[in-house]
Amino acid sequence: MSDAREGSPGQARLPGLVLPAQPAAMGGAHIEASNDAEAVSQWLAEFQGSPQTLRAYRREAERLLLWLAYQERSLASLRRQDLDAFEAFLESPTPRQLWIGPSRPRSAADWRPFRGPLSPASRRQSLVILQGMFAWLVEAGWLAHNPFRLMRDKRRRLDNRQTGIERYLERPLWEWFWYWLLRPLNEQVSAREHFLWQRRRMIFGFAYLLAPRISEMADAEMSDFFQREGRWWWRVTGKGNKSARIPVPQDMLILLNEWRLTLRLPANPQPGESGGVLRALDGKRGLGHNQLYRLIRETFTQAADSLEQETGNEAAPQVARLRTATPHWLRHTALTHQAQAGVELRYLASTARHARLDTTAQYLHLEDEEWHRQQSAHVLPTRADADPVEPV
Repeated sequence: MSDAREGSPGQARLPGLVLPAQPAAMGGAHIEASNDAEAVSQWLAEFQGSPQTLRAYRREAERLLLWLAYQERSLASLRRQDLDAFEAFLESPTPRQLWIGPSRPRSAADWRPFRGPLSPASRRQSLVILQGMFAWLVEAGWLAHNPFRLMRDKRRRLDNRQTGIERYLERPLWEWFWYWLLRPLNEQVSAREHFLWQRRRMIFGFAYLLAPRISEMADAEMSDFFQREGRWWWRVTGKGNKSARIPVPQDMLILLNEWRLTLRLPANPQPGESGGVLRALDGKRGLGHNQLYRLIRETFTQAADSLEQETGNEAAPQVARLRTATPHWLRHTALTHQAQAGVELRYLASTARHARLDTTAQYLHLEDEEWHRQQSAHVLPTRADADPVEPV
């Protein structure tokens, strides 16, 4: 976390994270560090066993440190009122050209810490992560004070739980989207176009049928699919390095067989077989996490354009949802549709690999439907129903 970032020619320089040495909190630090970046790196080291968590926590810590460095300040200078200013900055990082840019390698000169302004949920998640970081640094003796403890509405501001999942494609929209993916290619298409068509079907079918996280899809190996007593399973190591096995439905097996034939491999995966499931154009190299993310987002955008051309303004809400959708919406869509199909909560939790059933229960929208149906019986009176009013 010590490399400097520069803007494009003629623009302001984004300061690096090498900060001057500073004294630790009163009483002495219990960690070896000479600046904030080194202290934060030691906090991040606690999450080495969970790469996904480490990436997310590093991103939020880096944004805060860059914001402070831009003002030539340190973590110890952060006060309660600064939290509101930082949250406003997350909502609208300015100057835009200094903070926002397309996805780039971290070593690139045009790398930026933001792809765009953060949503309310993302801002809340950032504050949750940073609250934990400050608590750890106070315990480590690096800081004397955690400004998050002074937030009067802390419970509301930092409660990142949801009462229900909203970021998913409702079944009619998903069905339109899937049939859009299946539209046959022209007979004159090149081998490259046919490869991309098959890969796209595999990506979205995989995401919908097995509800993986995007990193789990990118990391999936062919040998992770195996047969036991006539049944196919997918072996996955996910969040928190937790391993699980997920039943592979027949539709997924068909997609996998067709994809493997495109790769000129035997229809079924073999024990000990090497190679990733999702591959680059050479049919050998695996897809990286960022490449897979961009591919899914681009597909959603193309689908939105197609739906808009077909329907004009008639499907404006559905077009908007497709434009908003991110890869993680596919996981939400898969789990929501499984719940609506009647998959029991215990099996749904195993597929999702949730530690708590109340997390999985967010996907159960059936109660919402029944509540809405019963609430519809509560109506305003009409003149036809009115009884004569007796004089008082």
